[in-house]
Amino acid sequence: MKQSIIHIALVVKDYDEAIEFYTKKLNFNLLEDTYQPEQDKRWVVVAPPNSTGTTILLARASKPEQEQFIGNQSGGRVFLFLHTDDFWRDYNEMKSKEIEFVRDPKEAEYGTVAVFKDLYGNLWDLLELNSDHPMLKRI
Repeated sequence: MKQSIIHIALVVKDYDEAIEFYTKKLNFNLLEDTYQPEQDKRWVVVAPPNSTGTTILLARASKPEQEQFIGNQSGGRVFLFLHTDDFWRDYNEMKSKEIEFVRDPKEAEYGTVAVFKDLYGNLWDLLELNSDHPMLKRI
């Protein structure tokens, strides 16, 4: 048997502002934006450039109980992990695009990491793993 996680749903306030952030600020690719009239919603999928793994489904909050989780889907913990092949290139570009980093870059035993916020406040790691890290075999 082979299985994989294909999408992770990220609750957003507005499709277009989320697309703008992910494609313009993080350089993600917009893979799909399909209107679903029967549900009056859109199926919006983005992914980092040259990525072949899990994608992010931008899911607009459709109920009041969902709205309270916009920007805090993980209770204030780092929620998503963006791996890069060049930490300093991406960090400097993100800073130039006014991405807010809430933890400065640090060298850890596993690699280089810093924590940033997305447009709603969800916390992300920007991460470059060391070349001998076992997770690189999966990326």
